[in-house]
Amino acid sequence: MRHPIPLRPSGGDPLAAPGELRIEPLQGWSLPLLNDAAFADLQPLLQRSLLLRQPERLLSALVQRPPLVPEVLVAYETADCMLGVSVVRRLNRSGSCWGVEALRVARTALQRPGSLSGQEIQAGLLREALHRCSGAASWIARCDSTDTDRLALLREQGFQPLRHEVSWLWNAPAEPGPALPPPGDLQLRPLNRRTAGLMLHLEQAACPALLRQLLDRRVEDLLDQSSGPSALWLDPSRQQAVAGVRRLHHQGHGPVDVQLTVHPGWSRLHGPALEHLLIQAVASDPVVRLCSDAGDAERCAWLRSIGASLEGERLLMARSVWRRHEQASSRAANWRLDTVLEPFKPRRRTVPTPAGPSALTPAARPTRALVSASSSALSSVR
Repeated sequence: MRHPIPLRPSGGDPLAAPGELRIEPLQGWSLPLLNDAAFADLQPLLQRSLLLRQPERLLSALVQRPPLVPEVLVAYETADCMLGVSVVRRLNRSGSCWGVEALRVARTALQRPGSLSGQEIQAGLLREALHRCSGAASWIARCDSTDTDRLALLREQGFQPLRHEVSWLWNAPAEPGPALPPPGDLQLRPLNRRTAGLMLHLEQAACPALLRQLLDRRVEDLLDQSSGPSALWLDPSRQQAVAGVRRLHHQGHGPVDVQLTVHPGWSRLHGPALEHLLIQAVASDPVVRLCSDAGDAERCAWLRSIGASLEGERLLMARSVWRRHEQASSRAANWRLDTVLEPFKPRRRTVPTPAGPSALTPAARPTRALVSASSSALSSVR
């Protein structure tokens, strides 16, 4: 029989009882124990996260800026038995969107009899990560389309598929051919602060509306996520970017990810012009990873024509968080404001009631005389 999975609050005793899953942020005592083969490629990231965690919290509290390090959680049963690691990172400066970078389980932990299953460990890590990032309004995660266990785990935590992606590996030619003239009057521009706004508009035009809303990116976020040489084709007559290549930050393992975007109205650029733009951005990298939508047959055919090899298919999963208590608090604030302003509202003046004949106003005296005359005439008739 499986044991329950209580989540221990941070700061508790690390000597937990066997069979109980404990989850807390990465600490100095736990880093040397993460020596399982499943965590080997994460060691540089874990060390950097431990060293810069306090500066990251201080700077984030003072000003909106790009994240220095991700948030790392570790799961264990006892102090000498590490079970898993989760790595999540802010995807924008405002902190409204977060991404799941890694969710790993120790291989040796799964071989022990009576231990928790890998699905239970990953579910506990993901739930705790979602709970700790209280300011996050949306979450993004990617997983292999054939990984049914990971898909089931993400769906259980509220993630839904938004895009079916195909990843490609491409080797830049060692000796690129002569530069071809740009089609029409297009101009080749580097990505910098002056052209970042044009690149952002281009990527938003090619991005689904729901995903664009969840990412909640600004110009500063696009520059934070870019590194190395990046370029775009600019239509000077309309001051509009029609195609762009952006080199993303390298996380330290695997090929470099490159974001290739073409405006929906300029799909005719798939050819030598787009290949020349791609070479301009990735000439220093031997192998890069490109991504395309599974339903974009034209992009997939063009990638095959330039020698890209299919790496696999991924699903982009997203989770949105709606916070209704903020609306309730705003209604309560409006009610309190009306209550405060109630004494200052204009009121109708009350009409004084006359106390006797002497208190009658001049306008009311003729009416009293008319009533007396009418009474006298009635008496004479009788």
